[in-house]
Amino acid sequence: MSFKLGLCSISFRKNTPQEILSAMKTAGLTVIEWGSDVHCPPEKAEEIAALQKQFGIECSSYGTYFKIGVTPTEELEKHIVAAKTLGTNVLRLWCGDKNSEDYAESEKAELFGACKAAAEIAKAEEVTLCMECHNNTYTNRKESALELMETVNSPKFKMYWQPNQLRSVDENLDYAKLLAPHTKNIHVFNWKASEKYPLNEAQGVWRQYLANFKGNHALLLEFMPDGRIETLKTEAEALKEIAK
Repeated sequence: MSFKLGLCSISFRKNTPQEILSAMKTAGLTVIEWGSDVHCPPEKAEEIAALQKQFGIECSSYGTYFKIGVTPTEELEKHIVAAKTLGTNVLRLWCGDKNSEDYAESEKAELFGACKAAAEIAKAEEVTLCMECHNNTYTNRKESALELMETVNSPKFKMYWQPNQLRSVDENLDYAKLLAPHTKNIHVFNWKASEKYPLNEAQGVWRQYLANFKGNHALLLEFMPDGRIETLKTEAEALKEIAK
């Protein structure tokens, strides 16, 4: 296994990009996924790219809030341009805006068509679109996520993975095993329902999860147990132990 260790900037929406990059440098993290909502809307990509260079941090991915089948397709281009400006060819997107079981067959067909169209754009632009593994999207279940990957069937259309805080370890392991071949990056945290806990308390579970992923993935810390940027160093140390 070969992992790059980093952070999602949305973990610290109240902090500036400079503060985040400085804390990452101190914590020994090397890659970042910038969120397009606060820290790096498309129009700020050049400014953020310069800051990355200053701190010696690379961009693993661009975390957009583009929802396939919901957001107008023409808006995808500005996110692709921003990602390339940041130095990455990986974009995180959301697939739809409700759970897979809530889609009627006609809605699913329309959504899958939009996904195929997005994959064609990604192919032409030489980028990879990765679907967030998340509740209230079509990839909320392992079966629906796999169906989506197999239907679109494109090397430019992939998944992220993260454990579902509302499901058991065994259920999350099953999802990881099934979707690992289609997974690009991984969001790392220790949650149970709405409660957040130190990552150090879940090292054993996370080692089980990561045993399923054989490629060159970025492991991206997402949110701190207490929401404080000062906690990043401790969480980063736990991430390093898990990734050994």
